[in-house]
Amino acid sequence: MALTAIIEEHGGSDKLKLVDRPVGEPGPGEIRITHKACGLNFIDVYQRDGLYPLQLPQALGMEAAGVVDAVGEGVTHLKPGDRAAYAAMPPGAYTEARVMPAAQVCPLPDGVSFDEAAAMMLKGLTVEYLFHRTTPLAAGDTVLFHAAAGGVGLIACQWARSEGITLIGTAGTDEKCALAVEHGATHCINYNRENFTEKVRELTGGKGVDVVMDSVGKDTFIGSLDSLRPLGMMISFGNASGAVEAFNLGLLAQKGSLKVTRPTLFAHIADHQACQDMARHLFDKVTSGAVKIRIDQRFPLAEVARAHDTLEARKTTGSTILEL
Repeated sequence: MALTAIIEEHGGSDKLKLVDRPVGEPGPGEIRITHKACGLNFIDVYQRDGLYPLQLPQALGMEAAGVVDAVGEGVTHLKPGDRAAYAAMPPGAYTEARVMPAAQVCPLPDGVSFDEAAAMMLKGLTVEYLFHRTTPLAAGDTVLFHAAAGGVGLIACQWARSEGITLIGTAGTDEKCALAVEHGATHCINYNRENFTEKVRELTGGKGVDVVMDSVGKDTFIGSLDSLRPLGMMISFGNASGAVEAFNLGLLAQKGSLKVTRPTLFAHIADHQACQDMARHLFDKVTSGAVKIRIDQRFPLAEVARAHDTLEARKTTGSTILEL
């Protein structure tokens, strides 16, 4: 049996329940893993509240790290006793142990701790695809990155610095802006004190940025478009303020023949080999010291509802983990 956080209906954090569930044995293409730590992400909130509906009842959680206990037939990249980590479908990481598909579970190098891995898999793989698999980016390019002091943002700041990319961040307080700059942002705009679109134009000499990476959604979408140079790329990869409202496609032509994409991590890692390659790239960034994983909040699994509330209230910086 494994203590597991589930929902039986969509709604607020009060819908999260802790139950004991049987773990079972892995079938073909599966592993059984005992978790050491689990990650917390906005996608967990979207799944809990129904923005991304799930078939219920359902355990939540999309990333974790631990030790492989058993492997099913056909699994060759992992064996019992291996350290491992993942960000993967289906949900179910908020648990002491689980049986799950093996393809997106990645061998964890000794230089990365369980806590770091649980804090970075979904966020770090997201940064990997944003910078390397969505639109061409090279040293000297300029990116606008919203929520630059969050878990994804602090990794993105360091990633950009390591590759010579100018990153202009946004955050809601001067303290968060300072944190983003400390981690590699070239500039950071406090959106509660300044109009970020006007400031971006000022910082870029009126040109605009090459790429916007926006996980905020509704509140920043149009301002993000207005921050782009002609032919620039808008990457909308989250909905922290709500889903982006419908807009006239002709707006992209009016604002400079802009491009817009709405990617998801899980499309990028659906292929086993691509997932493993992305994870190795992420692990290399961390073990080389180019990217350091900052864990600013820790909650026991029993306090998962409070963890959700803290994340939704935007009271977090860096990454948050659930301890087991």
